[in-house]
Amino acid sequence: MAIPKKDSSLVPWGANFDAKATLSPITYSLSAPQALSFHTNYVAYAAAYTAVANAREAGSRSKLLTETLSTARTNFLKVARELYGIVQGSNSVSDANKADIGVHVRKTNPTPIPPPDQGPVVSVVSTIGNTVQIRLRDAARPSRRARPAGAVGASVFSAVAATPPTTEAAWTFEGVTSKEVVDVVFPAETAAGAKVWFTAFWFNNRKESSPAATPVGTNLPGGAAMGM
Repeated sequence: MAIPKKDSSLVPWGANFDAKATLSPITYSLSAPQALSFHTNYVAYAAAYTAVANAREAGSRSKLLTETLSTARTNFLKVARELYGIVQGSNSVSDANKADIGVHVRKTNPTPIPPPDQGPVVSVVSTIGNTVQIRLRDAARPSRRARPAGAVGASVFSAVAATPPTTEAAWTFEGVTSKEVVDVVFPAETAAGAKVWFTAFWFNNRKESSPAATPVGTNLPGGAAMGM
């Protein structure tokens, strides 16, 4: 947890931190003088808070008591934030001890997001000359334009063949894209009416890939130059 902002939460948080740091400062990567500084400032702050609370309960409001509390809180928080940072940033303090003393445990090793477990749905949008426009969609939600969770882009492949290739080497890598719609332009020497195929796979930010998409084919009306 972060250092509380409200006095009603800050007082018990400080009491817990004070008790544990005073009992064993080394457990929390603190020195005895640091623990003593925390204790001194906390006691002054807690006393000022109690004085204000008692006065209000009795139906009295004192400007002096309120100002004393404000000053004590400022002094206490200055020390508390410094020691909080030391404990939180220490590699020698276990996560359990950080949580026990009231310090938020940072997530240093975020859980990686795996690539999608299904390949894209590839469809042919249009064929004009040597340019074929294809669309990539999430197989789980093909009606949506968004990529699936974990996918930062897709790698696109093409092939000129009567049937879709069964080996990776027979496919031509067209590049990577973060777009839904991609233009694939075939070279000028591609025969008119040639059968062309497309496949793709998603990849995540660690460059891990999903399964490949089911190949989709169409026929070219003519030939020209290739590009994306």
